[in-house]
Amino acid sequence: MEHIRTPKVENVRLIDRWIPRRSMVGTLYLSSTHTIFVENSDAHKETWLLHSLISSVDRPPATPTGSPLILHCKNFQVFQFLLPLERDCVDVQEALTHLSRPERYGELFCFSFLPSMVKEDREKAWSFLDLRAEFSRMGIPSNLWHITPANHEYRVCDTYPSELFVPKSVSPAVIVGSAKFRSRGRLPVLSYFHRDTGAAVCRSSQPLSGFSTRSPEDEQMLQSIMKSNPASEFMYVVDTRPKLNAMANRAAGKGYENEDHYTNIKLQFIGIENIHVMRSSQQKLIEVGDLRSPSMGDFLWGLENSGWLKHIKAVLDAGVHIAKAVAEEGVSVLVHCSDGWDRTAQACSVASLLLEPYYRSIKGFMVLIEKDWVSFGHKFSHRYAHLDGDPKEVSPVMDQFLECVWQLMEQFPCAFEFNERFLLQLHTHVHSCQYGNFIGNSQKERRDLRIRERTHSLWPCLWQNRAEFLNPLYRSDHSQTQGVLRPVTTPYSFKFWKGMYSSAERGRASHQSPSDWLTAVKEESQQLEEELNTHQERLAQLLESKMKHNGATERSYRMLLKENKVGERRDFITCKNSAAATENHAPSFTLPLTSPTDPEAGDVDDLSVCSDLESGVADLSSHASSSCDDTKDPHLDEAAYASV
Repeated sequence: MEHIRTPKVENVRLIDRWIPRRSMVGTLYLSSTHTIFVENSDAHKETWLLHSLISSVDRPPATPTGSPLILHCKNFQVFQFLLPLERDCVDVQEALTHLSRPERYGELFCFSFLPSMVKEDREKAWSFLDLRAEFSRMGIPSNLWHITPANHEYRVCDTYPSELFVPKSVSPAVIVGSAKFRSRGRLPVLSYFHRDTGAAVCRSSQPLSGFSTRSPEDEQMLQSIMKSNPASEFMYVVDTRPKLNAMANRAAGKGYENEDHYTNIKLQFIGIENIHVMRSSQQKLIEVGDLRSPSMGDFLWGLENSGWLKHIKAVLDAGVHIAKAVAEEGVSVLVHCSDGWDRTAQACSVASLLLEPYYRSIKGFMVLIEKDWVSFGHKFSHRYAHLDGDPKEVSPVMDQFLECVWQLMEQFPCAFEFNERFLLQLHTHVHSCQYGNFIGNSQKERRDLRIRERTHSLWPCLWQNRAEFLNPLYRSDHSQTQGVLRPVTTPYSFKFWKGMYSSAERGRASHQSPSDWLTAVKEESQQLEEELNTHQERLAQLLESKMKHNGATERSYRMLLKENKVGERRDFITCKNSAAATENHAPSFTLPLTSPTDPEAGDVDDLSVCSDLESGVADLSSHASSSCDDTKDPHLDEAAYASV
């Protein structure tokens, strides 16, 4: 709070950048964690903005109407305020500049975020995802793979998880030797195992090979990975970097595997650019999304000039190549880039998504991110500027992965359980620092920060609200849902993700995507089906009641037959006012009766007959004479009954 000199500014205008006449006047508040705008309208609508989501604070020159202040957010939203006084605008700008760039982890919002949750529930929430159970689902440990204790307390690699799966045949000496020969100690370990083919996707960093250096332990490690797939006599090594970049690293004493030293491997380069190229490319793409009313030429030129979709294609191509090797050829793959925490995470997770239907469910996707990104040491705090640090470390690595998923969702609309809103929510929380899942750069760093004891987990929160993220087209039995996805990666298959990068789309609260419409239609259909089921149940109850009533009427008819001892066919009417009937205690009315032995008569047990007889009662009683004569012509009576 020491950075806030002006905590409250009145008569501030929140400007709608696309429809200025919709701008609202209200009061701007600054807290230690949020910027809050409260409208002066009767509704007192509040707009809350986390300081950790702010990427830049710009103050254009003052105008006669006030001093503008523009806040650009990491999730590509833009807020433009107009403050009455320039000195207030300067104070707010300086405060937000400091508050959006904390210097220590303890200043992040996740350490002060206190939802109403007891300690036991918070600890249980951190156990919502179990990575050991995930490997067990894959069939690991097995007779060929097991957990090694070598990295206990992060002794071998401090950016890897403490539990690593490696071939059973490798010794601790081989593990340690391989780690020493890999950049940052990130030795080859298991990321994904394909049950059907027995092939594995492993990951590592680049070898410290230089031009001629070699490591027998590292060579033995790759040989063991290859032999852990008995169906194949070789394995692929996929270097996700452009070959020129790998050769430059080789000159610095690092590089890539020498096929003369590593027997039975096939080395292939994919060509995904480094973090600096990606950072520049995204910035150009954001400028395209900020264009107010671009011409088709300006839009297409800007999109091409950014090179963004070309990079998305490269990442997707890497995943397709790995998935094809594992599923179709049955060959194991080792994936790496320079340090193995950016492009390697992208390629492995995209490949797993293509190979495994489980990862295309909501919970499975959470598991995938936890496994390939969080536990394997993707540098979240550096890449997404959680703290005030080196801007050259910032890069949209996770953004690209989420876009690859969105591009796949566009090609396979029925294959994913979640919708676009789920991806956008994840993107926001990667930057927001509201939860502890994406704080820090490794599992060890999160342990040292006591993230589990001091913060809350995002995954149970998303799971509880999963109804908002369901894809209405998803069906577990659909052909797209099962098996391996084989996307088309020709250039015309890629689209501009306006839901992410278009400021106009992100700012339109009333906008509904096709998924939103389908969800609304599905909900309405479910409601109508429920109403139909209710009416059907009511109808069944009414029919059952009628059947019971008809059964009671039938029993009364049989009693009449028994009391009158009917043995032959005769038709008559007895009126209740008849003295003779009263004297003889006869029933108040008598219906035409037939003998059950009469071939022309209907079956007295037939409910439809009983129903007709019941209908005839009211008709006949309404036509009955008050002065009855038992000597009436029976033929006239028969005619009367026939008419009924």
